[in-house]
Amino acid sequence: MNKENLHNLETIYSPAMTIAVVGLSPNPDRESHSIALYLQEQGYRVIPVNPKAEEILGERSYPSLRDIPEPVDVVQVFRRPEAVPTIVEDAIAIGANVVWMQVGIVHEAAAEHARQAGLQVVMNTCMRATHRRLNAADAVE
Repeated sequence: MNKENLHNLETIYSPAMTIAVVGLSPNPDRESHSIALYLQEQGYRVIPVNPKAEEILGERSYPSLRDIPEPVDVVQVFRRPEAVPTIVEDAIAIGANVVWMQVGIVHEAAAEHARQAGLQVVMNTCMRATHRRLNAADAVE
């Protein structure tokens, strides 16, 4: 990832950011769990979205984005690409600013729809790895 792309991603992160994690697993061995835990440890508010769990990482879990009763800045996606269009619709409906699809998740049509609605879109990129790279770049400067 080049320096320009890192700078563009840097604008997404802010200290008071709330991240709704769609597909967050309660299983600590799952990537979604470890990445959400990392973000939580960095001071971000993490809201689990998983209809099969009542609580994950000490936070109440919601069945869908539309059930979350507070503003969400970033919708982080840990679901298969075919689920992304519905997630994007929900992200638009709740007024999120960013849809972030983790590594291996790409849906060009849904991404374009999100962009047309004014959301920033990141696809096929790990939020934890990006955060670490940004912090390393800041330490060098």
